[in-house]
Formats: sequence, structure tokens, C-alpha cells
Amino acid sequence: MTVDPLLADYRLAYRSRQMSLMARQEVMSGRAKFGGFGDGKELPLLAMARVFQRGDFRSGYYRDQTLPLALGTLTVGQFFAQLYAHADIEAEPNSGGRQMPAHFSTELLDASGNWLSQVERYNSAADLSPTASQMPR
Repeated sequence: MTVDPLLADYRLAYRSRQMSLMARQEVMSGRAKFGGFGDGKELPLLAMARVFQRGDFRSGYYRDQTLPLALGTLTVGQFFAQLYAHADIEAEPNSGGRQMPAHFSTELLDASGNWLSQVERYNSAADLSPTASQMPR
């Protein structure tokens, strides 16, 4: 492995960690109401991103922000839009502000109700927080 991919991974891990720290400050200051963040889990999620392929489904933990960042299915702006429960699906494509923060998902249907190709994209089933709902997964 050359140094360029390692530096890119370092930058992404650093960005993800800083997102967690800033989001936690927003919650502690009262500007955001709740959040669960992925600081401390960056390296295993970067490793997973290296082997995750288009067509694969992620059924993950609600603190996995580094993985969708690495796959390009989440931006910093979308992460914070979810933190503030932005109701616009364009700004917050995971749920349009209807799920708890850091619960990532991808759409299966387009705006007309037609199936999107799941083999051509990275897929993520909506995360669940209640422990009982995580058991079957």
C-alpha cells in the first residue's frame, strides 16, 4: 500500500472524529437534542469500507458514521442535518428528520415508487436502537 491511501484514511478518520466531537458539543450546549456518535470506531469502519462492495447491504450499529463517509453515502452536511432533524429529504436523505441521529439508511425506491438498482450501489438498512430489535440482526 502506498502512502496516499493511508493519508486519505487518516484524513477521513480525523474528519469523522471531529464530526463526533462537534456534534457532542451541540448536544451538550442544547442546540441539538440528542446524538450518539462514532468516535473511537473509525479504524474498524475504514477497514470495512475497503472490502464493502456495491450490492452489499450494511445492517449496522447506529454509530457507524465513518463507514458511510468512506463509501460516499454520507456528507458532513447530511450528518449535521440529521442531528438537527432537518425535514427536507434532500438535506437529510436518511429519513428526512424522522429517525434518531446517526441512524443511517439508503433508499430502495425512487420518487415514483420504482425499485432502485441495489446491485449498483452501497446499501444500508435503517439502524435500530432498541436492544431487542438488534438481536435478530
